[in-house]
Amino acid sequence: MLCRKSSKNDVGSGSVPVHLNVYDLTPINGYAYWFGLGVYHSGVQVHGVEFAFGAHEYSLTGIFEGEPKRCEGFAFRKTILIGKTDMRPGEVKAVMEELAAKYRGNAYNLITKNCNHFCNDACLRLTGNPIPSWVNRLARIGFMCNCVLPGTLNSTKVRHHKMEEKQCEGEKQALATKAKKLSASNSSSSSP
Repeated sequence: MLCRKSSKNDVGSGSVPVHLNVYDLTPINGYAYWFGLGVYHSGVQVHGVEFAFGAHEYSLTGIFEGEPKRCEGFAFRKTILIGKTDMRPGEVKAVMEELAAKYRGNAYNLITKNCNHFCNDACLRLTGNPIPSWVNRLARIGFMCNCVLPGTLNSTKVRHHKMEEKQCEGEKQALATKAKKLSASNSSSSSP
């Protein structure tokens, strides 16, 4: 396969492995993979949880977590050891929450801010190592041709998952509280 090997053979000095799980987005990858091309989805696996990024229409995070190697709608291809970390699960979650502001669902862009960009940022923070260049090669090629690509190309949607649901629940509770306060003030002001 045509890909540049990283000069780093160091997987890190930590004790917890950090893996990149790569999925095929299209059956054509079966052929394109051998030419160093393909359209891939990826997720970062650490402490038995896979974190990934997907699009939706809200300004909430697009980062979600799930069961490793089982991202719905994609065909699992392979797992790659990126490195190791000493971060505990709570520290990993804190890293994901920091990345959540940058990786909002409505900020998803197939060429400039996709799941592979997220995974690269997450892996750099967790291990100091980037993901293999072939995983996001098509986006880099597309970046050079971005002006001729249709805007609808960025409409890839991934279902909402745990991290986002927690934020949605918090926002729903805040809205319900505001609605109750408005209702109470309106009924007291309309009383004779």
